[in-house]
Amino acid sequence: MNFNTVDICSTKITKASLETLSKNKIKWIRSLRQKKNRLAEGLFIIEGEKMVNEIISNSPEVVRCIISTEQPIIFNGETYITSHKEMSQISELQTPNRLLAVVEIPKIKSINSDFILALDGIQDPGNMGTILRTADWFGIKEIVCSKSTVDIYNPKVVQSSMGSIFRIPVKYVDLEEYLKTTNLPIYGALLEGDNIYKKTLKRKGILVLGNEGNGISNNIRNLINYPIHIPRFGSSESLNVAIATGIILSEFSR
Repeated sequence: MNFNTVDICSTKITKASLETLSKNKIKWIRSLRQKKNRLAEGLFIIEGEKMVNEIISNSPEVVRCIISTEQPIIFNGETYITSHKEMSQISELQTPNRLLAVVEIPKIKSINSDFILALDGIQDPGNMGTILRTADWFGIKEIVCSKSTVDIYNPKVVQSSMGSIFRIPVKYVDLEEYLKTTNLPIYGALLEGDNIYKKTLKRKGILVLGNEGNGISNNIRNLINYPIHIPRFGSSESLNVAIATGIILSEFSR
């Protein structure tokens, strides 16, 4: 096999021979939209030049295959060239990008962080992706999620995380048991909590945020040592959980 070096998206790697994307391969990639198949295969999908380029640059060994609607392909491995019509069949985007990759779900490494974000029942993929991106901005090193929280490898979560999914370890746990065994202070975003702007906050502890509609579940609520809330100055009935995450993390980071 002959290899040619190409330069695209500021990444120099080797180009392998291209294959045509078969119907079976399309079916297999589409199956990864479902959580049970992602878990069974240990794989998930990323889309877009920015994220595909990032994973190839930093961790090419986890990339199972690359699919592109244009040449040259930028990956020395299993690569496929496809039409825009076929890309639209496997893409989750309304306007599919020219690059898509199937990559391995990373193994979570233990981290001894003293400031952890805990998510209890977050359901909306867009909110979850934005929370990941926001946490990345504020330097969060670890996120723990209740098992009822949306899967972070959901294509919509991956896309809205804008690459942050690769930088923050996220693990799913029995959140109640997890919080019962910690020695860290536990903060929780609750309507009856103390005004966050009047509290002296230390960047040490576990910050719990809850479900978009119901907030933090009762069993988790009972474990919170330090309830806090963002005071309302206008007339809106509620605050989006992703926006609330950004406000609260900003206060903890002062």
